[in-house]
Amino acid sequence: MFDLIPSFITAFIITFFAIPSIIKIAIEKNLCDEPGERRSHNRSIPTLGGLGVFAGLIFSITFWIPFDSAAYPAHRYVQYVLCAYIIIFLIGAKDDIIPLSPIKKFLGQIVAACILVFKAGIYLSSLYGIFGINDIPYALAAPLSVFSMLVIINALNLIDGINGLAATIGIICCGVLGLWFYQFGRLDLAILAFAMLGALAAFLYYNASPAKIFMGDTGSLLLGLTLSVLAISFIESNKLPHEHCYIESVPAVAIAILIIPLFDTLRVFSLRAMRGKSPFQPDRTHIHHILIDLGCSHMQATAILALINLLFIGIAFQLQFLGSLELLLVLLLIAVLLTSFSFYLINRKQGQKA
Repeated sequence: MFDLIPSFITAFIITFFAIPSIIKIAIEKNLCDEPGERRSHNRSIPTLGGLGVFAGLIFSITFWIPFDSAAYPAHRYVQYVLCAYIIIFLIGAKDDIIPLSPIKKFLGQIVAACILVFKAGIYLSSLYGIFGINDIPYALAAPLSVFSMLVIINALNLIDGINGLAATIGIICCGVLGLWFYQFGRLDLAILAFAMLGALAAFLYYNASPAKIFMGDTGSLLLGLTLSVLAISFIESNKLPHEHCYIESVPAVAIAILIIPLFDTLRVFSLRAMRGKSPFQPDRTHIHHILIDLGCSHMQATAILALINLLFIGIAFQLQFLGSLELLLVLLLIAVLLTSFSFYLINRKQGQKA
């Protein structure tokens, strides 16, 4: 743990002390998110918190990952991860200051994902028996991996709608994956996870209600990119059994770790499509909006969703023997039941008001 704790502390300290200056500059330059119909806040709040997260993450990674270690030749791919980070940072910061068109943001994400797949070699090479499919050719693996990264990046971007939620979910995911990579012997990925964990923990101090700053697209896209790297590497690392920490049904377990952003994105896009709307048209149908409408505060809603995320992770680890497809169906069933119950509570509340 000697390498993990310093990476966490370094990212935490840099982010913690950078954000007050960022808040001051954002207020002076009027770089704030204004209240609106879809917003869950009633005052102007700075949106550049991702700058502090980026600073803490990048410094900690470059300082603590031992690039010159012959024992970890895989560290050579980290240079491409840093390149992808810079692209995501630039499009996120530009969008937080002067909004970008969705197509430009999407193209930037595609470029970052392609760097990770084609240069860093981070891609899914197997479906692990889902639908009877195991190894898949690179010609299919590459586009599948790019698509998976885009889904994760945008899923984290979409759940960043209330105070503390994206940071808390990110802390849970990075903590679980970071500890697993440490046990597995992938020090590079463990440091990457703990550096993001430290930056998010510092950011959460300022983002908890009453929020002094928001993560913005800079932070949420950066978090999504990091989790896509960790999740795909987690799945690929289990391709061969490991003596101490082999995971069965690994794709389903990875999805369970990211269940809140992934399922919420799937549910919202499906609902919009069924109503004849564009899946990308914003509304207030996200699960965190439902909890707010039920009367929860921002931090109460965040705590509920964090506990649900931990519940799914526990269930997945306990039931990993079922098989990937079977475990995915179990997770989906539980998620649908919980969501249906929340809609029942909303309808009941509206009926009582009427």
